[in-house]
Amino acid sequence: MTDNKTPTKYIFVTGGVVSSLGKGITAASIGRLLVERGLRVTIQKFDPYLNVDPGTMSPFQHGEVYVTDDGAETDLDLGHYERFIDESLSQANNVTTGRVYQDIITKERRGDFLGATVQVIPHVTDEIKTAARRLAPNHDVVITEIGGTVGDIESLPFLEAIRQFRQDVGRENSLFVHLTLVPYIAASGELKTKPTQHSVRELLGIGIQPDILVCRAERVLDEDIKKKIARFCNVDMARVIESRDVETIYELPLTYRAQQLDDRICEQLRLDVAAPDLSEWEAMVDRIKNPKDGRVRICVVGKYTELIDAYKSIAEALVHGGIEADVGVDVEWWSSERVEEQGADFVDRFHGVLVPGGFGQRGVSGMLETVRHIRENRIPYFGICLGLQCAIIEFARNVCGLKTSHSFEFDKGTADPVISLLDSQRQVTDMGGTMRLGAYPCRLEEGTLARRVYGADEISERHRHRYEVNPEYRKTLAGGGMVFSGVSPDGELVEMLELPDHPFFVATQFHPELKSRPNKPHPLFSAFVRAAADRRAVVATASVDSAEPGAKVSDPPTVKGITAGG
Repeated sequence: MTDNKTPTKYIFVTGGVVSSLGKGITAASIGRLLVERGLRVTIQKFDPYLNVDPGTMSPFQHGEVYVTDDGAETDLDLGHYERFIDESLSQANNVTTGRVYQDIITKERRGDFLGATVQVIPHVTDEIKTAARRLAPNHDVVITEIGGTVGDIESLPFLEAIRQFRQDVGRENSLFVHLTLVPYIAASGELKTKPTQHSVRELLGIGIQPDILVCRAERVLDEDIKKKIARFCNVDMARVIESRDVETIYELPLTYRAQQLDDRICEQLRLDVAAPDLSEWEAMVDRIKNPKDGRVRICVVGKYTELIDAYKSIAEALVHGGIEADVGVDVEWWSSERVEEQGADFVDRFHGVLVPGGFGQRGVSGMLETVRHIRENRIPYFGICLGLQCAIIEFARNVCGLKTSHSFEFDKGTADPVISLLDSQRQVTDMGGTMRLGAYPCRLEEGTLARRVYGADEISERHRHRYEVNPEYRKTLAGGGMVFSGVSPDGELVEMLELPDHPFFVATQFHPELKSRPNKPHPLFSAFVRAAADRRAVVATASVDSAEPGAKVSDPPTVKGITAGG
């Protein structure tokens, strides 16, 4: 940790050539390396879109909405930040153009500018610089990722603000990292540096000279390539860092450390701190890459599976659960609409099934059919948010005999609204930021699986939903055998449910994936992965029993989709 007299240091991460190169993972990896050196680090995201936050965006456009403890709906990169630096973030860590302009217009209407003409410079850029400084207290280093790509008109105010910021704090207190692409052209068998050169030239035209270049590439950047990049981009060769695909994103800090990226950062920022001890992180990465207890196949049946980033935290939390169980986790993503067409029998070949959150009626009947099949065939089940609500609806229909049961969200005329709006939500008209958001306490009932898994009688978890379990039906559901293992402290709201006569059937109204970290796996995900591992023998036995006499039982079918965390 630095001396109290040492000023806060600022690192700005920009991107060029194309989007989705991995600025968020790079920023998070730098953060991890600096944390391992004993520094107090925080990371923020500046997003150039005009939405105040991503809460009203389609998951197909922007991926997952990540929710912080204080109820902020933020960019999914904040999930990476929290998972890598192991620190809970807040609303202050995500700033959009929409929020900047909203704050400025509020001040202008209030008369704060004393008659001045409100302009991009200095008012917008000053607001952005204030957002960067806001995180300085209690932190040695503030890392800021600038969303978008250099050359986009939307990001110009942010780039101008950080250009000014260096003038304000000095080169020894600020550092620019630029992430670019060095594509490999198969036809010629060459790596091409021209896109990186053009990207840096674009940045120079704005007045920013990058201090470090992180180059995404399919092939090794040999010394000649690095020399060429360094020469044309005016960067020391030792500060041209290679970034190739890795087996797991948690391996990236190790590859950056091997190239002494953190040493170069500490040199420029004059941070006299010890080298990082990455032994625990290395051991964790090794458990992901080389699990000792084999692998499990998990199926996620959701509404937005065409874009896996819509469930990014779930994918990572499943990896974390595997770390603790020393089990590899392979995930296959199934659209719930596909289940409506083909039925749910396909889940029999999986070791566990997860139904995540979502909004709107599309695909819900596929989720309900999935839950019914899982419950009846005793397959490990983990429901999250909408996954809990589907479990309630299915149970009410098929166990309790309430055949018309539904959620008020999907059928406002249902005779049995087992999922409904609370009175506090009935008068809400604005969509953004008005759901039940952020961390809320939950009381765990004695003698339940939830209580055993958590090892605590009260927990705190993050929420993002508008509809709740209707309290009028709790007695009926409990009479059918459903246990409400987690409730709000006043007992009014259902937070968790389970079926005690099932190998593993747990659902939560909250989003446990948002608090899972690789070095601190969420207990529910760990328990789910262990339950899936227990089912492997059942699936293997069923495969043998169903084989024709004399036929060779093949290996399990190849899992489509991605290896979670890969």
